Amino acid sequence: MNKVIITLLVCSCLLLLAGRKDAPEAYRFRSFPFFPAMPVDSTNKVTDAGARLGRYLFYDTILSARKNMSCASCHKQAVAFSDASLRFSKGSEGVLMIRNTPPLFNLAWYPALFWDGRAASIEAQVSHPLTATDEMNLQWPLITDRINSSAFYRTQFKTVFGTERADSSVIVKAIGQFLRTIISDRSRYDSVLKGKRHLTLDETDGLVLMNDQTKGACLHCHTTDADALGTTGQFSNIGLEPLAEAGYNDKGRGGITGRPADKGSFKIPSLRNIALTGPYMHDGRFATLEAVLDYYSDSLQWRPGVDPRLRPIHTGPRLSPEEKKKIIAFLHTLTDSALISDREYGDPFKQ
Repeated sequence: MNKVIITLLVCSCLLLLAGRKDAPEAYRFRSFPFFPAMPVDSTNKVTDAGARLGRYLFYDTILSARKNMSCASCHKQAVAFSDASLRFSKGSEGVLMIRNTPPLFNLAWYPALFWDGRAASIEAQVSHPLTATDEMNLQWPLITDRINSSAFYRTQFKTVFGTERADSSVIVKAIGQFLRTIISDRSRYDSVLKGKRHLTLDETDGLVLMNDQTKGACLHCHTTDADALGTTGQFSNIGLEPLAEAGYNDKGRGGITGRPADKGSFKIPSLRNIALTGPYMHDGRFATLEAVLDYYSDSLQWRPGVDPRLRPIHTGPRLSPEEKKKIIAFLHTLTDSALISDREYGDPFKQ
């Protein structure tokens, strides 16, 4: 009987909290007619105040060991929240990371994050770089101490989560709310889909070549017309030989799952903003889009373990220099100029 009473009391408190007059307003997302339905995390619903708090944390250097870098240090708005043009980013201690820094946008649609998919949620993804020794290198007791020693943050956490004493769960939730609002859907290609603009002849040819299974055959991994996310969000082994650099033999997804079939597979990146985010691949081995197309068209070697979706590329005709130029012309239409200049995503300490 006591357990029943306690349960009723807890439910009553939650209902009162949900209905309180000072509860933060829900964040209003735009409609995304050319995307799949946006997955919603019921355990961390986005609010205006929560996203604003997360933005402050995203840009705050107190979350790194030496107070010399923030999340935004490696995820720069001007290059679609990537660290272009660096092949590898440096952490708080000056140590080079072992993978190229991926961009941060449209994360809510990804079933798993990081190149190897180790994180099943945005919140799990947030926690890793904060504590990783080669990244921000700060452990949770010190993180929470720093946050809770700030009158500004105590007030903000009270507003958003109803508690002045922030712990790891609400810190990652706040940053997660901000990250969910970073959405790329305002490129020139999006305007074309809405019937407001038109592709040039070369750009149209580039889109056709990408989706032609006897040519680019990109559509199996990089969606553009089926849905406009630019990726299936899955993992793929595209036949890249391990780098010859000493000690570098990245197992990718296989290092997480332990499955031999996953060895050498990495998350398929979105084609959105691809012209901004080079160098390319998980190890940043290709400096240009031209080099990426040259690899797929001319250098891909078929062997056991390579994604069977790539067989049409391997067995089909090679792309001509002119065809490659047309594909790249189309890829440039996926650059979202609004994303990289929107003040809503910018550094709040400078605004």
